[in-house]
Parts: sequence; structure tokens; C-alpha cells
Amino acid sequence: MLTIKLAYRNILRHRRRSALTLLSMGGACFLLSTMISMTEGSYSNLINLFTGDFTGHVQIHQGNYLQRPSLYKTIKNVNKIITELEKDALVMSVAPRIFAPSLAYGKDKTFPAKVIGIDPAREAATTHLRNKVHAGVYLNNGLTDSGYAPAMITYPLAKNLHISLGDELVLISQGIDGSIANDIFLITAIVGKTDSAEGMNIYISLNAMASFLSITSENEVHELAIKLKHQNLALTFAQQWQEKLTPRGLNVDPWQVVETAFYNGMQVDKKSNYVSLAVIIFIVSIGVLNTVLMGTLERTREFGVLKAIGTQPIAIFKLIMLESTFLALASCVAGMIFAMPLIWWLSQVGLTLAQPIEMGGVKFETMRAELNAFSFFTPIIVIILSTLLVSLYPAIRAARISPLQALQAV
Repeated sequence: MLTIKLAYRNILRHRRRSALTLLSMGGACFLLSTMISMTEGSYSNLINLFTGDFTGHVQIHQGNYLQRPSLYKTIKNVNKIITELEKDALVMSVAPRIFAPSLAYGKDKTFPAKVIGIDPAREAATTHLRNKVHAGVYLNNGLTDSGYAPAMITYPLAKNLHISLGDELVLISQGIDGSIANDIFLITAIVGKTDSAEGMNIYISLNAMASFLSITSENEVHELAIKLKHQNLALTFAQQWQEKLTPRGLNVDPWQVVETAFYNGMQVDKKSNYVSLAVIIFIVSIGVLNTVLMGTLERTREFGVLKAIGTQPIAIFKLIMLESTFLALASCVAGMIFAMPLIWWLSQVGLTLAQPIEMGGVKFETMRAELNAFSFFTPIIVIILSTLLVSLYPAIRAARISPLQALQAV
């Protein structure tokens, strides 16, 4: 108790110096918390935008389909698997898909395209596909009035084929039975627009896709895309379900594996941001070191007297470290008091970008912070640990000095 009182009195002995130190450390805590919250929030929003574009948070494939796609690597008994997945409390929706490369014919042009068979309702619940329809109506499972299966086509492909809404689209591919697959579809929607970055995709219903590729079983697809309650659950969820589905020869991959290039690029960008944060910590630590060192040098004779009357070196060491801890805690409290309202506002309102970022036809217009345990506790832990670290040298020096040297100091 006496050590605590002494530490408190020593901090108040030089109030201006302590106030400046507290201000710099509190400012560092404020900056760290705000920057980490904005970084985590921006990445979280970007990940949700990216995974919601088409990838989903987790994907299931047969064998090594992800690395080497093949028309014949299909997931069997898919309805049973979907039912099992939807019983999991973490799962929000599941979207089955069938893929096939094809040659698309327009009025007077041909162009290679990727045909994707989807369940319209499940796909709309899992991704942003419905929101990316800028002309026409979203896909349905029925037939048009003219008896053709409806198809949605991306804007770039429609432009290359010189076709638009209401036109016929001829597709040629390979059936799963080895035959030549060909059929006529009616364009009922255009996905994306002039300034959208879309692929050469054509979307048709699962029933139409099964008929087009001569897939006899309606319980067979190439991919299951899963939307979870939060993207941070992807790795754990994938590991758990991999153990369940391995006996069936299925691979369960989180979005970090499915989109490795995007994930690695994001990690590199994160590390560069953390370097900037480390520079802030380094600068603040130098100021803290200066404060603690000056305080111990000024009190050298006091330490000499304390040691002369029998005070143990460990007691002096604890005294100095306790003073630094008090300063760090007070700084963190002050910094977080100012940071939390700002972070909350940024998480609710955000900052509007002057130039929106587009991801797969969906615009990322607002940067929002994310208020979570990581952004709250990380600055506090970093400030306290860095303060204690730079205080070690002054504390050890004061504890080891001999009473004679201390009393002779000027």
C-alpha cells in the first residue's frame, strides 16, 4: 500500500511532465484504437462485399474440383447435404450451382461464356446477384410465354454478342453423357451495366441447366456456396464440416482458400498498416522513456537514501514500474473515452468515399469502423506493454545503483 501511495505522489510531483506524457500516450491509444477499428471495419465490409458477390463464406466441392474443375466431379445427394447444413445455427443460406463452359451465339456473333445453373431463390439469399440485375427481371424456375427457359446475361457478354432483353440466345456445350449440349434460351435480364466489371457469365435455373447438360439426377451439382452469420466463422466452420464430409469425398473450403489471391493481398496490406501503427508506438515509447528516465535521474539521491536505510532493490524496481503502469492505465482510459464515441459513430455512419470502389458490380461507397474486442483491447495492451518495456532500463538502473554512488550524484 505504501508503494502505491509513493508511486501516486511521484507522478504528481511533476504534474506538467506527467500531463504531457499522459497526453501523448492517450493520443497514441486514441489513434491506435481508431485506426485499428477503421482497418478491421473496412476489411470486414470489403470481405462481406467480396464473398457476397459470388464466393460465399464457405464452398463445398467434390474432390479437387476447386483446383481442377471437371463436368463430371459432382456432389451427389445434394438435397440431403443442404438439409444437414441448414440445421447448423451458423448457416444463413446455401446456394447450389452447376457450371459448364459453352459457346454462346447471338444475332451475328459468337463468344465463349460460362454457364451457371442456380437456384434463383437460394442464390438471392446467399449473394448479391439479384441486386446486380439492372435491366429486366430476376431469374425464375419457369418458362417464358414463348416456351423458352429464361436466362440472365452479363452486360459485357451482351455487348459482345450484340443482343439485349427479349432476344434469343443459343448455347452449345458438352453434355455430362458425352453428347453435344445445345439449346435456345430467352434473355430476361441483364446483369451489371456500362461501368460494371462483370465476367462473361450466363445464369439459368438448375432445372434448365440439368436439361441442357443431360444431367439425369436433379440431386447433383458442382458446388455449394454457404453464407454464414459472420465471415470470421468461415475457418472454424470449414474445419468442423470437413470432418463430417470427408467420408463422402467432399472438400469444404473457407473463402480464404477459395480466393487465395484476394486473401493474401489483403494480408499484405494489413501488415503495411500495422507497420504504420508500430511507428506511432515507437515514437510514443521514446517520449515515455524520456519521462521515466528523467524522473529516475532526478531522484537518484532519494534512491540512495532509501537503499542506505535498508530498502530492497526490488522495492525500488516495483516503485518505478508501478508509476509507469499508472501513467499507462490513465492514458488508456483517457484515450478510450474519446475514441469510443468516434468509433461508434464511424461504425454506424462511416465515411463516404469520394470515388466508390466497385466489386463485381456492387459499389463499395462507405468506409465503416468495426467496434469489437480486438480494436478495444489491442491498443490498451500495446500501450501498457510498450510503457513497461521502456521503463525496464530506468527501473533496473535505479534498483542496482549503490547508496554511495547515489548520494555522491549531483
